[in-house]
Amino acid sequence: MSAIVFLIQCKDQKGLVAGITSFFAERQFNILHCQQYTDTEVGQYFMRIKLEDDGHFNHQKLEAEFSQFASTIDLNWSVRYSEEPYRVALLVTRASHCPYDLLLRELEGELKCDIPLIIGNHRDLEDMARQFDKPFYHLPITAETKQAQEAEIKRLLAEFDIDLIVMARYMQILSEDFVTEFSGRIINIHHGFLPAFQGAKPYHQAYERGVKIIGATAHYATAELDEGPIIAQDIQHVQHDNSPQDLVMMGKDIERIVLARAVKAHIEHRIIINGRRTIVFSEGA
Repeated sequence: MSAIVFLIQCKDQKGLVAGITSFFAERQFNILHCQQYTDTEVGQYFMRIKLEDDGHFNHQKLEAEFSQFASTIDLNWSVRYSEEPYRVALLVTRASHCPYDLLLRELEGELKCDIPLIIGNHRDLEDMARQFDKPFYHLPITAETKQAQEAEIKRLLAEFDIDLIVMARYMQILSEDFVTEFSGRIINIHHGFLPAFQGAKPYHQAYERGVKIIGATAHYATAELDEGPIIAQDIQHVQHDNSPQDLVMMGKDIERIVLARAVKAHIEHRIIINGRRTIVFSEGA
């Protein structure tokens, strides 16, 4: 079944649910699911509403009319159509566990998106891309070539009409200009439970501190390293006799799961960014 998903954010006010649902009912839309949340601390209202798309209403006409309606009550909104799956680019370095997992989930239909582009600053994962019949572009980077390399990444993103960029253990820091241009469209997986253990070798840091849990964090990339709005996190308990190598292996499993959850939430249009936080609506709706 084809569907239309609206994400809505505005100042909390009376009559919002009635007004929004009436707009769609008046145009003969069947509402498949509706989720809402009010942040009473700041007086903000958030909604995700999923409509059946049986083709009876032109998409451009719907957006034009909803835009006019939204302006009357000062709504911020976005819309996605299930018949137009997200086009996702993977940025990779040498670690294969995260990109391989995403490619497998796409192949098996768990991630309903297209991954038409893989870019790596090393050639290590070129064979992986070939296994999945994906184009691989090797764009090495140095301090001197960073600006030119990012310009080429941007060119490829435009050429392949990319909606979402996933840093699948891409061990490079994107420039402030780059992340600003693609704000809210870059997901990074941090091999650590933020905000603790930032930077290199977080699992070794965790081992040295004798922690009892380790974790991973998927977040939107921002100019502040590892400080972007958090989308998903998970943890695993650690025993005193686990070695640093054990923690690395455990961490890889968590990273796969957390990154896949974050990408799935984004491509299902379930995330609203609100400042440094995210509202992530529940899965399966």
